[in-house]
Amino acid sequence: MQPGRPSSGLGEQEAAARLRAEGFNELPSARPRHLVSIFVDVLREPMLLLLVASGGIYLLLGDFREAVLLLGSIVLVVGITFYQHQRSERALHALRDLSSPRALVIRDGQRSRIPGREVVRGDLVVLSEGDRVPADGTLIACNDLSIDESLLTGESIPVDKVASNDGENAVSPNRDRAPSVFSGTLVVRGQGLAEVQATGVLTEMGRIGRLLGETDIEKTPLQHATARLTRSMAAGGLFTCAVVVVVYGATRSDWLTGLLVGITLAMSLLPEELPVVLTVFLALGAWRLARQRVLTRRAAVIEALGSATVLCVDKTGTLTENRMAVRKLVVEQNIVVDAGQISNEPLSTAIHDLLRLSILASETEALDPLERALVEIGQRSLPAQDSTLEGWTLVHEYALTPELLAMSHVWKPPIGPEYLVAAKGAPEAIAELCRLDANQRAAVEQGVTSLAETRLRVIAVAKAFVLGPPWPSDQRQFPFEFVGLVGLADPLRPTVPAAIQACKAAGIRVVMITGDYPTTARAIAAEAGIGPVQEVLTGAELNALDDDVLKERLRHVDVFARVVPEQKLRIVNGFKAAGAVVAMTGDGVNDAPALRAAHIGIAMGGRGTDVAREAAALVLLDDDMASIVRAVRMGRRIFDNLKKAADYILAIHIPIAGAALVPVLVQSPLLLLPAHIVFLEMIIDPACSIVFEAETEEDDIMTRPPRDPNEQLFSRASIVLSLLQGTAVLGALLAVFAFALSRGAPDAEARALAFCTLIAGNLSLLLANRSGRGSLISRRRPSAFMGWLAGGALVFLVAVLSVPALREIFRFDAPRPIDVGVALAAGVVSVLSVEVVKALRSSRR
Repeated sequence: MQPGRPSSGLGEQEAAARLRAEGFNELPSARPRHLVSIFVDVLREPMLLLLVASGGIYLLLGDFREAVLLLGSIVLVVGITFYQHQRSERALHALRDLSSPRALVIRDGQRSRIPGREVVRGDLVVLSEGDRVPADGTLIACNDLSIDESLLTGESIPVDKVASNDGENAVSPNRDRAPSVFSGTLVVRGQGLAEVQATGVLTEMGRIGRLLGETDIEKTPLQHATARLTRSMAAGGLFTCAVVVVVYGATRSDWLTGLLVGITLAMSLLPEELPVVLTVFLALGAWRLARQRVLTRRAAVIEALGSATVLCVDKTGTLTENRMAVRKLVVEQNIVVDAGQISNEPLSTAIHDLLRLSILASETEALDPLERALVEIGQRSLPAQDSTLEGWTLVHEYALTPELLAMSHVWKPPIGPEYLVAAKGAPEAIAELCRLDANQRAAVEQGVTSLAETRLRVIAVAKAFVLGPPWPSDQRQFPFEFVGLVGLADPLRPTVPAAIQACKAAGIRVVMITGDYPTTARAIAAEAGIGPVQEVLTGAELNALDDDVLKERLRHVDVFARVVPEQKLRIVNGFKAAGAVVAMTGDGVNDAPALRAAHIGIAMGGRGTDVAREAAALVLLDDDMASIVRAVRMGRRIFDNLKKAADYILAIHIPIAGAALVPVLVQSPLLLLPAHIVFLEMIIDPACSIVFEAETEEDDIMTRPPRDPNEQLFSRASIVLSLLQGTAVLGALLAVFAFALSRGAPDAEARALAFCTLIAGNLSLLLANRSGRGSLISRRRPSAFMGWLAGGALVFLVAVLSVPALREIFRFDAPRPIDVGVALAAGVVSVLSVEVVKALRSSRR
């Protein structure tokens, strides 16, 4: 008990006053964006502003049908955007819920259970097995207290606690035999009484929450590139629009129609399909990944996985299973038995006794991961009657103490007059209980060393037979016999080595970041296939490095040990500063800030905490690292197909923009109107682009290095080819339009024939770009969706030319069937001519 703190705890009035002064014991929730701010962002979209302007002009001209068509599309765009923006982050909410359990406190000398959010600084909190600690505090009394702090540290082994000595101050988590307890951690054994030192945002969990709230979500390289490209093309389009408005108004003295023509041209030049296609590709990619047990919370990162160069993985819960499991057993004469094989063989008496006594020396309702592992292997390997406690009566217990790191249980068997005493604990403590001589101790130490060298945690087991009470005050007084050693470890996930090798084959560097000790980290890294491990950098060493030196060390270090959350975040930011595209995996609260800061945050869904899942962009529902490899494959496939779609979009924009611009320059009748542009830009082109999403991946997709994160969607060669393709289609539709006018056809009929040429050229460009190499004739079989799309486009064209109401909307007259056939053929031939030229150039090389 600290000086000045009465054993009766705080008074209710004093507690209420502190609650008013310091606030509730909870983390602040994230503030959701206001609907007005979302609406303002929507109005900033250039395409939306152009649609509003066009609709307004048609209203001024009295053309209500065109106005309703354009303004109706605005409602659709606004609705979709509102839906996307409403996806809010819930990480701080998860932290707040997790950190507010019910708490048993002593106030005015009485025990009372209150909501965890009402705990205040100075409260005395009673802790028992199975409780969540409601706030950070200092232990003033405890008995055999052990706490699972993996929520904060990521380490699966619970830490033992001791009472404070003369008001000892709190220390950081994961320090064994310390007097501090931390909010959100779990009591797995024993009891304790703690005085609360910090609540809410001042706790260790609150500190992580602040880090999480201060960390921005990283946009992917493709999002940055797409935004830059869209802005550049939009600026060029608006400038051209202004020039056209001036030229049209000056030459034809019709400024209102000139404004409408300028807006039409601007709409044709804006590459608004790129964001739409990117969204559709990523949404379908998310759907495909969900079928493979990978949940996508932010779809944009799927593409970024294709350029990931560094994968930072947490050890506990990611590489390992975040549980203890028995790996080795050592019995007389240091015979070592692999625990994975004993269930398939008849048990020797020595192994049978070791497993049986391990269960008897554990709590009857085991919460400690170590004891659960002992019970699990006993139930799996022992006969049914020996793996249960039916008929046995626990009559006395001896708890583990700082002076003797061992515990004993005295049992009354179902049959016989003797009592059985089962003990387990640290090997040196069990050796003391058994009064081993020097040679026997040396043999035990040899067995312990052989297990510890393979990163196993070692406990020893002993037994004694006594006639009955009275029971001695000290367990050392029993006549114990040494039984054997048990080696336990957090097992590696079986799919991890293959997944890491697949990452290496794909050119992705795998780095392990853990709060565990360097020797354990090195052993796990070697077992998982990370390395060879030349160097392990600890958290203490990392703190001594400035950012420039750290950036240099990051080039060579693949394993980081004894790392705390701020250091994980610094490592991720260091890799980002060095130009790497960083993916980060994790499952604990301590991983959340780094998960959020990484380009791609990946959380474990099965064993991961809510906080990690909410901070991450991807969640592995099966906790399988092989799912990361599948996600990388999907990301690379998406970018490949996006390049194909981008080439197609650039090519098809040439004839659309030219059809809007050329008639203005030559003072001929208008070829395309805003309704045509809206239909092409918002329906046909995006639908055609979806075809590329269904394309299968290239054969070398997982054996080539990650793409450069600065790689653009358009390369110089692809731009040249797309310009040639688009110019050929533009030439064909202008030729058809001019020829029809020269024959004396009405403007509406000539417009219909040119539109047919544009549709045929559109479909031909689709086929030419689907292989990613500009080949109209590809050995790869077209997808079923492409067939449906081509058929649907032709059916639509027939309907537009045949149905009077549709012709009126599109301002068409019905042409002769033979003229339609010629117009369609012109569109196909225009693209085919470019392919012939390209094939001839390739053959000369």
